[in-house]
Amino acid sequence: MALVNPHGKEKKLKPLLLEGKELEEEKAKARTLTEVRITSREAGDLIMMGIGGFTPLEGFMGYEDWKRVCSECKMADGTFWPIPITVSTTEGQANSISIGEEIALVDEESGEIMATMKVTEKYKIDKEFECKNVFRTTDLEHPGVAMVMSQPEVNLAGPVKVLSEGSFPIDYKGIYMRPAETRKIFEDKGWSTVAALQLRNPMHRSHEYLAKIAIEICDGVLIHQLLGKLKPGDIPADVRVKAINVLVEHYFVKDTCIQAGYPLDMRYAGPREALLHALFRQNYGCSHLIVGRDHAGVGEYYGPFDAQKIFDEIPKDALETKPLKIDWTFYCYKCDGMASMRTCPHGKSDRVFLSGTKLRKMLSDGEPVPMQFSRPEVIKILQEYYQSLTEKVEIKLHQYAEGETK
Repeated sequence: MALVNPHGKEKKLKPLLLEGKELEEEKAKARTLTEVRITSREAGDLIMMGIGGFTPLEGFMGYEDWKRVCSECKMADGTFWPIPITVSTTEGQANSISIGEEIALVDEESGEIMATMKVTEKYKIDKEFECKNVFRTTDLEHPGVAMVMSQPEVNLAGPVKVLSEGSFPIDYKGIYMRPAETRKIFEDKGWSTVAALQLRNPMHRSHEYLAKIAIEICDGVLIHQLLGKLKPGDIPADVRVKAINVLVEHYFVKDTCIQAGYPLDMRYAGPREALLHALFRQNYGCSHLIVGRDHAGVGEYYGPFDAQKIFDEIPKDALETKPLKIDWTFYCYKCDGMASMRTCPHGKSDRVFLSGTKLRKMLSDGEPVPMQFSRPEVIKILQEYYQSLTEKVEIKLHQYAEGETK
């Protein structure tokens, strides 16, 4: 059996990253162009287009694509896409840019020219409309909503030529991978069914349990963690990489899982982000996406299994990558091990509910972490990180972290 096809009508990866002489010539031209500064979220989206992770996109979306993606989860040409991929600038700068003009997209943090773009459209959006559809809320306390509402006034659309992957290949050498690289690894191993485990937290016992369930039914697992920006209080990627490495080394059968990373910032869009996670994992060659409790959620904006339900609401042929839906998992004292709502007959008092939020709070507060939460080798790495912090970040527990449901 072969791997799943890349997303889109052509069913082939479309990386937009230039190489060799073409790259050098475009870089020289870029230095002569009007510069538009972009955020880390926009830079991450751009890199994903560059490496083929956002196949079949050819650039940032125009108004019709934006509107239909928000309301219908598909672009103007009918291609399934769950979250708008846009870049914005101030009205003043937008007025100074002509339709058809080429511009340089510059990372606002590093100052590096990331891409050139031929501007085909300039448009304003209804930000509340986007937030209501994508995040299901307009509450500014939601980090994704805050991100959209703080965008400049005008979106620019057009095809891009990507010139850089930023610092990811250097900062995360051996972890940061392009879709073509993971596909080759899977093919070399003879894998055709691969489940992706989405991570923005270090792996606790529930994550480990989910991965091992997937290993039982698939050829292997891609432990695929986000390398971009998170919200305050989340654990940075370099610490997560160390913690995952030690867990895989001591508690997984050799050659059953691969650890890799991708360059996006979190949007915390819950169900819609779960769909995006499945879409780009299809480009990475994964047949399944593990979807557990509160996937890509934040606070209590989504029900604990809304990210599973949304896969039943989209057309059956929208994605080749399918959800691997797993119920609420926990440690049960009476079962004497990890279990789920489907396998454990015991009561709540016998269960230890695990969550990244709860684990971070215990570590931040300097509390001892029970062995049921995470492996000792992992806890040691995380405790060292928290002890190194000079400023404590307050972490609030929500009801799902305590095993409550709506």
